[in-house]
Amino acid sequence: MRTQGFQAAQRLIDLANAVRAHPGLPREVAVPLLASHGEGPQDLTETALSDADLRELGDAALRMAGILAEDDTDRAAVAINEMLAEHAAAPRLSRHDGHPWHLHVDRSDAGWADWFLAAGCLALAQILTEHGRATWGECAASDCRNLYLGTGPGSPRRYCSTTCASRARVAEHRRRKQTRAPSHE
Repeated sequence: MRTQGFQAAQRLIDLANAVRAHPGLPREVAVPLLASHGEGPQDLTETALSDADLRELGDAALRMAGILAEDDTDRAAVAINEMLAEHAAAPRLSRHDGHPWHLHVDRSDAGWADWFLAAGCLALAQILTEHGRATWGECAASDCRNLYLGTGPGSPRRYCSTTCASRARVAEHRRRKQTRAPSHE
């Protein structure tokens, strides 16, 4: 039984990273990812999640990746509002599949893409209002394009993982050391 409810923001990050790494969002990538975020097997069959649905979901994830890579909070808020105006319906409380009550803003007849866009924007809007800023972004490591979600305490996050943060610190340390080193000519 789930006790934490949905983690729509993390699902958004995971799906956006997946579609960036696997253009076209192949079924063998999408289905396990969606299942790991609580979608039931009956919702992930080829009938319930068609190839056309996957293409649209991939396109939607790429659109959301643009918002997730936006480092200006005001521009991110404008983009979220535009997306909500385009894809969201009146908020309603829902409880299904063993999850506790939670808020939905997708239309009752929404397809996968509209559902994903509405739910993802709601999650980002909730985070933005709670923290007063966009706590998500694209990894600052020069060799990484992963998106991250940083909702913990402390300074704003800049890296997708401790590995990328460590690599970047080591590279900066080496760069500074080289520029300070006297030349032996």
